[in-house]
Amino acid sequence: MKMIGLIGGMSWESTLLYYRIMNNEVAKAKGKLHSARLMLYSFDFEEIVVLQKIGAWEEAAQKLGAAGRALKTGGCEALVICTNTMHKVAADVERISGLPVIHIADCTGEEIIAQKISKVGLMGTKFTMEQPFYKQRLEDKYGIEVLVPNMEERRLVHMVIFDELCKGIINPRSKEAYQYVISRLKARGAEAVILGCTEICLLLNDDVCEGMPLFNTTLIHAQRAAQYAMERQELLEAV
Repeated sequence: MKMIGLIGGMSWESTLLYYRIMNNEVAKAKGKLHSARLMLYSFDFEEIVVLQKIGAWEEAAQKLGAAGRALKTGGCEALVICTNTMHKVAADVERISGLPVIHIADCTGEEIIAQKISKVGLMGTKFTMEQPFYKQRLEDKYGIEVLVPNMEERRLVHMVIFDELCKGIINPRSKEAYQYVISRLKARGAEAVILGCTEICLLLNDDVCEGMPLFNTTLIHAQRAAQYAMERQELLEAV
């Protein structure tokens, strides 16, 4: 079984889910007392948030790349960036670290296509919703049309992530607000919604909301990474 390097701590609330899901997947597949071979590099998230706010993505890429290089030195054979937003610098992390990154948008895109869905809503941080690195990859590589909430709704979704979910705060009123945003995406023609931040599943933990399927990127990404660790070389070759 391959050793996977987790670049986490962004936030640790969702990194914890990655560890649990990947170990569960290996235990379920291999039985006995098997568990995933993992190495974790966990950031002080505030250091990364500061760089996000000022748009210092190159410096952030250097930090994540150095983390990936350390994980490679430790024996890891592939990397999992445990956050949607920081896949903005995934190509740089691969280059700096010398290791392949199991890309969260590819894992999600493959799952959407498998369910024969072609038009989705995307909820996440303002960086993921507003910048092209995530939406464009889904559109160009998988032919998936991606809708995002309007400006006011994007502000709300982003605020709940950073002010509540990253701190482990689960607010029922925020859940209701998210459900409303999903209903609005549905009214615009979305067939499903991508929970495009690894913390959103802490708030919306069902498979369906407002009558629409939810694609839990945390679960999808961690499951695919565990499968790759056990057997799936083709997952990375397709990236």
